[in-house]
Formats: sequence, C-alpha cells, structure tokens
Amino acid sequence: MKIDERPSLEMRALQERLTKLSEASLRINENLDFDSVLQDVVDSARNLTDARYGGMTVLDHEGRFERFVTSGLKDDERRMLAEMPESALLFRHLNVVGEPLRIDDLSGYLKALDLSGWRPPVAVTSFLVAPVRNGGVRMGSLYLTKGQEGREFTREDEETLVMFASQAALVIANARRYRDEQRARADLEALVNTSPVGVVVFDAKTGVPVSHNRETLRIVEGLLDPNRPPEQIMEILSLRRMDGREVSLEESPLADRLSAGRTIRAEEIVIQAPDGRSVTTLVNATAIYSEDGAEMESVVVTLQDMTPLEELERLRAEFLGMVSHELRAPLTSVKGSAATLLDDSANLNAAEMRQFHRIIDDQADRMRRMISDLLDVAHIETGTLSVNPEPCSAAVLMDQAKTSFVSGGGGNDLQIDLPPDLPTVMADRQRIAQVLSNLLANAGKYSREFSTIRLRAERQGLYVGFSVANEGRGVSAERLPYLFRKYVRIEGDSAGRQVEGSGLGLAICKGVVEAHGGRIWAESEGQGSGARFTFTLPVAEQTESEPAVGPQRLSGRRGHEVSSHARILVVDDDPQTLRHVRDVLSRAGYAPIVTADPNEAVRLVESDRPQLVLLDLVFPDTDGIELMQDILDIAEVPVIFLTAYGRDQNIERAFDMGAADYMVKPFSPTELAARIKAALRKHAGLDHDEPPEPFTLGDLTIDYFHRRVHVAGRQVHLTPIEYDLLRVLSVNSGRALSHDQLLRRVWHITTAGDPQVVRTHLRRLRRKLGDEADSPSYIFTEPGVGYRMPEGESA
Repeated sequence: MKIDERPSLEMRALQERLTKLSEASLRINENLDFDSVLQDVVDSARNLTDARYGGMTVLDHEGRFERFVTSGLKDDERRMLAEMPESALLFRHLNVVGEPLRIDDLSGYLKALDLSGWRPPVAVTSFLVAPVRNGGVRMGSLYLTKGQEGREFTREDEETLVMFASQAALVIANARRYRDEQRARADLEALVNTSPVGVVVFDAKTGVPVSHNRETLRIVEGLLDPNRPPEQIMEILSLRRMDGREVSLEESPLADRLSAGRTIRAEEIVIQAPDGRSVTTLVNATAIYSEDGAEMESVVVTLQDMTPLEELERLRAEFLGMVSHELRAPLTSVKGSAATLLDDSANLNAAEMRQFHRIIDDQADRMRRMISDLLDVAHIETGTLSVNPEPCSAAVLMDQAKTSFVSGGGGNDLQIDLPPDLPTVMADRQRIAQVLSNLLANAGKYSREFSTIRLRAERQGLYVGFSVANEGRGVSAERLPYLFRKYVRIEGDSAGRQVEGSGLGLAICKGVVEAHGGRIWAESEGQGSGARFTFTLPVAEQTESEPAVGPQRLSGRRGHEVSSHARILVVDDDPQTLRHVRDVLSRAGYAPIVTADPNEAVRLVESDRPQLVLLDLVFPDTDGIELMQDILDIAEVPVIFLTAYGRDQNIERAFDMGAADYMVKPFSPTELAARIKAALRKHAGLDHDEPPEPFTLGDLTIDYFHRRVHVAGRQVHLTPIEYDLLRVLSVNSGRALSHDQLLRRVWHITTAGDPQVVRTHLRRLRRKLGDEADSPSYIFTEPGVGYRMPEGESA
C-alpha cells in the first residue's frame, strides 16, 4: 500500500463509522415507547461494535436501579446472570465509574474487585463499558462483550460507543418523559372518569363541549333525545338558575356567559329538556385563560347531581311525617285511656281499669322503642354508639332471638341450623339480640303466611356468620344496595299490603354489627325468591385457662407470657385519630404512647420499647413505610398500619415491606383491639423452634435466650433482620435453605419474593461476622439452592 493511500482508507473507515452511527441514531428515534427504545439502544450498540452480547442498566430519576436490558442472551442465560449475587456487585461498581472502560483482561479486573467468583452463563473475553448521561445526570450504563479470544474491542469501538451513548441518552430521556406524561395523562383521565362529579370542558370561542367524563353522561342521559345524537344535546337544553331566570344554551352558550370573567360557585341550576324532563345540579364554572391572561381558552364546568339529596330530603320528610303519625297514635291511646280513668262518671270496674292501664303501658313501650331507635341512629351517625362485647355463645344468642320472635307473635315456622363446634363470639348480648330480633321480624313481615324462616350460624375464618332467610317476595337487584340506608323501607309485604315501620331497623342493624367489628349484607335472587340477611361477629380469642373478660395474657416465647397491658406506640398526625385510638387502647387494658410527630417515633421506640406500633401510612414530610423500616432496623416489633388509603397496591406494599397488619379507617374499637391482640400473639410465638442451649460454631456463639451473638468473644451488633437470618440458618444447621424458605421464615413473605433481599442482608451479615464469601467459616453458599450453616456443637 502506498503511503498516500493510508489517509484515504482511514477517511473511508471514519465515514463508514459515522454512517452506521447515524443509521443507529435514526433507528432508536423511530418510536417513543420506553421499553422498545431501551431494547433498540442495546441492539444498536451491539451492531455498531460487532459485540457478541450487550446489556444496559437503567437508573430512575433518583439514581436508583430501575431495570436491566440485554441483547444476545437467551432467557435462561439472562435469568442466571441476574440471579448471581456477584452480578449485582459488578454492575453496581461499573454503574458509578465515571469514564468509559475497555477491559481486555477481564479475570484480572474481577480479581482486583474481589469478584473472581463471578461465572457468567456465557463466554466473556473482552468487556466495553460506557456511561449514559443526559445533562450531566447519569441515566445508566451500556455494556458490550465479546466471547472469542483475539476479538477484543478496539479504540475505535470505544469512541463509537461513547458517541452513541450520548445520543441514546437524549432518546431515552425523551422516551421516559413521554412515558411519564402518558402515565400522568392516563391517571388524570381515570381520576376524572371515575369522579362522582360531572366534568365538562367547553371551547371558549365556539361554546362547544370538547371533553366530558362518564358522570356527566349519566347525569344528562335522562334528558337525551333518542332521535338525536348526544353531541346535539347542547342545542336543546336550557338552564334555570336560582333566581328563576332561564338561559337557553343554544342562544347563549355557557362560554359567552363567562366571557367577562364571571364565575359560578356552588349554584343550584336545573337543566331541562323542551319536553319538561329535568335534573337539578350543583354547578361550578371557571374560565381558563392563556398564559399571558389575555385570552380565555376554555371553560371548566363541574356538575353534582342533586337527585340523591332530593331523594334523601323526600325520604326525610316522609320519615318525619311517619314518626309524627306513629307517635300520635300511641299518644292518642295513652291520652284517651288516661282521660277515661280520670273520669269519675265512667264507673269502671277493676277489670276495665286494668285493661286501660295495660293499654297505657303497651303504648308507652311502643313510643319508648321508637325513641330508642331514633337515639340509636343519632349515635351511629356520630360514632358514639355504645357496645360492650364479651365472649358469648352463638347458641345463647340464637335461642334468645327465637324466644323473642315467638313471644312477639311470629307465626312462621322457625328452623335453626347450629353446628356443634362453633366458637364463642365477641358480642353485646342485648345489642345482637336486637339485631336478630329485627331481622326475624322483617323476615316474618315479608314472608308468606306459615312459611319457614331459617336461622343459621357457621364459622367464617376469624368470624361467625349469622343468617336469616325467608321464602317471601324477595328484593330486586336495584333495591339491594339501598336496604341499609336510613328511612328506606321495602314497600308491601308478601301479600302486597303496606307494611308499617320507620325505615330505621336495618340501618340500626348495620350500625350495631359494624360497631362489633363485623359486617352485614343482603342477598336475593329477585322477586318471589325470598331473601337472606347475613352478618358476622368476631370470634372470641381465648383458651380454657384464660378468663372470659378482663386483661388476658398471651402465650409467648419459651413459655414466657406477654401481658395485654403491653405498651403500644401510636403515630398519627390527625389529633382526632390519636385521641380515639388512645381511648380504645386504654379501655382494652393497653398502655398507649402517642405522638403526632413521625420524627419522634424512632426515639420513642428506643426509649420506651413498645411491644407494638400503630402507624399512619402518609405524613406531610415522610412516608409511613419508610418510617416502619427505620423502626424495624432498631427493634423487632410488629407494625399495624391505620390509614384511610385502602388501595390494593398500598396494602400489598405494606405487607411486602414487613407490616404485621393493615386496617382502613374508619374501623371499630373491637376490631382494632382484636387485631392488636392477634399481632401480639403471633409475634410472641415466632421463636418457638429455637433450641434452649446456645449455638457454637468455631469462634461464633449465638445466645438465643438473650439474643446475643459473639465472634471470638467480641459481641456483634446485628439488626433484627440480620439476627433472624442468622437464627434461622443456625437452627437449621446442616441443611441448605432456599431463598423462598428464608423469605418465609425471616420476612414472613408467603408469596414469591425477591431473592435480592436475602442476598443483600446476607452480605451485611457476613461482613459483620468477618466471614469471607470465597472461603466461608460460618455461612456457605449452595449454588442453585441457597445457603447453609455447618452443624455446631449444639446441633
């Protein structure tokens, strides 16, 4: 080759590199799907450098590991690579290296990092790493490997990868931004669509609605003309405002009404169709202006359907009229009987006088029952309904209800189904007798004459379910959800007659049952199929040696007892919740420690050593789950969340991170006390499998009784999780335990968990014990299985 030909060859090679780089850049810019972009980036990086395998670690906005993408690896190879503990350490190291790396002596590099035990599932000779940065922020790293000797990466490969990584960073950032915007948009649309308030957005210039949610359609669906498309509804509707003025939306669009900047705030407006159909709504309307405030762009209108409130007001008016009538009738009887008794000219004999006295007594009892119902409803609404549960036999409750039903004139055949092995329940006898009597009376009212009513009890997990079923007219599916509301009555009995009643009975049943920590519901297959009402009561947790009432003691570790006077820390920034929970704990015999400051919680755990923690999920400046982790790092204590957030994702995350239980507000005092008791009992019995003598293995000694660990006479301070991990391995010495077994026994995770959790804590434990992973003395890795400790002197 001539000397002057060399620059032209280098120029052509450079042009080819730039052409391939440009094509790769275009390829990764073809779409904005985040997952597709990541895969395209790794595939393109491989093709640019003729690499055998490729990979990329991706970091999130906070610099934490988000995902690992590979190219060229089979599924089983990728899985093996991800499950190796050394892989995580290697990639974590490479992910903080600031400059590109071209490694030809990979074994020497791994040895320098103390990772000589890394055995990838594929042959790797040469290694090339480039950081992925955007605006100075590390987004991850690109990794390329070659698997054939003599095919190492060149300096040109390194330069190409660095240039490609800078372009890929911008594409990944755009794709991530697009993904986040799409998620935010989807979340907002889901929130608006599931909102119980109608939302409509109007174009300011045309007055035409440009978007609306489902609730808006539901509100106006009764006004739609079946012969006209829904889009034309604005052309036919008119509004009647509170002052009586009527506005035609066709002649004066709502956007025009707000063109002068006027807004509508909580105004009751009737939307009506030309044929007289109408719906009353509570309207708020706000104009949205451009950024400079010069032009109105749109109008946002919210509509709240007032129909339920109107129906409630109608029922309330009917109820007041009915109560007046119901009270007037016995009052008239009392007044007439008393007037007759006081009339000296009546000349009544003894039998007649007793009859009038009996009338007065019966009618007074009738008025007392009605007034008692009214007071019960008031207490239920304010959350002050008083119940005093105590262990009680289900048979006693059902027998009392049967006696009340028969003595009250019930003419139906009553069949009782009561299994012999039912546990006792926590019940206020008088209140639950009231519930059963009410349900039986309703069943009799709406049953065919002389038909059978079935009263049944059965075990349902931690509860006992009581059900009352009749063979009457049944309840339509549309009416079922409303049965337990105030003032609601089922119209007519089985013969079509109007049935008297206040419409409060089932509402009171619901309040009483929920105050016990249970729930109540109704089932019916429709008209003519009868109905079944079921409610649950919690099982009384006691053994034969435990007293029925008063402070109880829970069986604990190695025969020790845990008193129900346990100290319980309550952390909640709502003062009303703190006060309520403190009172509940005090009445249950516990010693509450309360604070509204989450920053004080860890200090209180260290100083007061509570046996259990009740924790809110959300605080203004911190996350409840993160606070739980701080608590669990210094104390082995069960944590129960008390929160208003009942989404499945929150509950799953809390249990995955170590919560003992999760309760959604509002909750009954009985249920809270029962769950605290169950958590303390479970926690007290966790270590029943520990041997009585210390475990010794070489210089390592584990004193189970005092929960202390020594190595060569030096005490080793472990976190509760690290101690439990060492305890489980030592108790099962000589036997290999898998990741799943350790997750179940240490973290109490019954579903599939992340093995990385075990590996991370095991590395910390080994470091504190001075145990080397390459040549261990205490904890050995069993490839493909898990971990094992050799048998000690106490085994």
